Amino acid sequence: MTNRLNNRLSILTSCRGAFLGVAVLSGLINILYLSGSLYMMEVYDRVLPSRSIPTLVGLSAIILALFLFQGLFDTLRGRIFARLGAAVDEDLSQRIFRCQVAAPLRGKADGDAQQPLRDLDQIRAFLAGGGPSALFDLPWIPLYLIICFTFHPLLGWVTVGGASVLIVITILTDALTRKASRAAVNAASLRNGIGDGARRNAEVVHAMGMVPRLGALWGDANAQYLAYQQKTSDVAGGFGALSKVMRMTLQSGVLGVGAYLVIDGQATGGIMIASSILVSRALAPVELAIANWKGFVAARQGWARIRAVLADDRSELRPLQLPAPKSVLSVENAGTGAPGGQRFAIQDVAFQLRAGSGLGIIGPSASGKSSLARMIVGVWPAWRGKVRLDGAAIEQWLPEDLGHHIGYLPQDVELFAGTVARNIARFEPNPKSETIIEAAKSANVHEMILQLPDGYETQVGEAGAALSGGQRQRIALARALYGNPFLVVLDEPNSNLDSEGEQALTAAIMSIRARGGIVVVIAHRPSALAGVDLVLVMSEGRVQSFGPKDEVLSKVLRPVSAAPPAEPRMPIVTPLKVVEDLGVAS
Repeated sequence: MTNRLNNRLSILTSCRGAFLGVAVLSGLINILYLSGSLYMMEVYDRVLPSRSIPTLVGLSAIILALFLFQGLFDTLRGRIFARLGAAVDEDLSQRIFRCQVAAPLRGKADGDAQQPLRDLDQIRAFLAGGGPSALFDLPWIPLYLIICFTFHPLLGWVTVGGASVLIVITILTDALTRKASRAAVNAASLRNGIGDGARRNAEVVHAMGMVPRLGALWGDANAQYLAYQQKTSDVAGGFGALSKVMRMTLQSGVLGVGAYLVIDGQATGGIMIASSILVSRALAPVELAIANWKGFVAARQGWARIRAVLADDRSELRPLQLPAPKSVLSVENAGTGAPGGQRFAIQDVAFQLRAGSGLGIIGPSASGKSSLARMIVGVWPAWRGKVRLDGAAIEQWLPEDLGHHIGYLPQDVELFAGTVARNIARFEPNPKSETIIEAAKSANVHEMILQLPDGYETQVGEAGAALSGGQRQRIALARALYGNPFLVVLDEPNSNLDSEGEQALTAAIMSIRARGGIVVVIAHRPSALAGVDLVLVMSEGRVQSFGPKDEVLSKVLRPVSAAPPAEPRMPIVTPLKVVEDLGVAS
């Protein structure tokens, strides 16, 4: 697993050619940085004593050409880093998005759900900034030191002393900002989580006057974030200012030492000026690294978090593609629970459904009905036992392959920002119009959609906010039926439906069975069970009864005598005490 993870995170390794090119360009740039020093030395030691204008013109032309090449190489290096950042983003963004979407299903959705993508943005911004250039320039500092020692040992030792101080400053910057930077990210994650939750539940928050209280919670988290951010900025800024002072002091010190050596006859005026420029150039990468250290620390911590997120990525594991299921759904003594939890929500569930079957699941609240639905469709993995389609455990499919064979209408219906047509088509890139309309007609929602302002092209808004609850539920039903999936699981599909919608639901259930599919309906209202032929009763996470609908319901429902009606009517059924315990309402 570790080797596989390392292979998936090998984008930087695969860009080794680009990094090698950057290293070569950095070498050329740092060699060309010597041009200014050599030019000054030649002007002071050769041109001024000789008073030769042609020599000055020739040297100036050469230095101009060298500066142009230096600028060209620097531009190329910057563009390579920008493209490296884009390559990292392109390679990892889809995998991070998949892991981010799957995180709640693995019990790993704490804090800011967008943090992995923010980490990737941070890494891309760091690669495209000046930080990496400084890191590639650092190894060339010894070259400048050697040249300073060549000029005079005293100049070399002064430069070494100043460089050592700056290196200590760099180490202190890293040590003192690491913890505060990590704490700032955690505080920002908490703050963004509170804000996103309040936005998603805006109706409840406003209706019950919770804005001030949630605002106070957000304010506390924001204050913590600002405090840690300020601490990080203060440390990095303070050491950055100290490094500038040290560099200017050292540059002036080298100039003073050079002047002493000139007076003492141990160096020329050109060497004095050249040494000052060389020292400034030698310490510039250290100063730039300190200035970008905050971004470097953030990128390093973000990379560590991304590695942890991608540890669960299975996108590159491509199992053999199985044929479409068309015969049987089997649940074999299976049990599961909430992601990240330790307690079974359901256990020892066993039943089998053949093509054309319709199963209604009933039971009291918290009896495990929705948990069973999640396990059947693979949202929650089975901790024990297996869920199989035509004999193959559902984990043998990739989610994107299994999704073609499954339709799922969860208890909490949500649509995505986009058109009605795109929502029904599950956002397929190029869906066929007739397939979308067929799904809408199967859900008996085609006529309703045509009455919307722009028909199938009507924008539903964020989370379907532009539609009513019943409209959202019926469009979500059409989405579940899109592509005629073999297995359709509907969790309380009539909770927001009127009588017309319930009739459409029954017709949809019958059509699924008629074409040889399997439909599972979780219901609190018996009207949702009109189209099924089997019923399963859940209580306390276990199956209490399973069999033909009439046989099972006869155990929990009985006719109640009523005054003779004026004309024949169907018998009225009402819950007994045991029915109330099972959660079936009349």
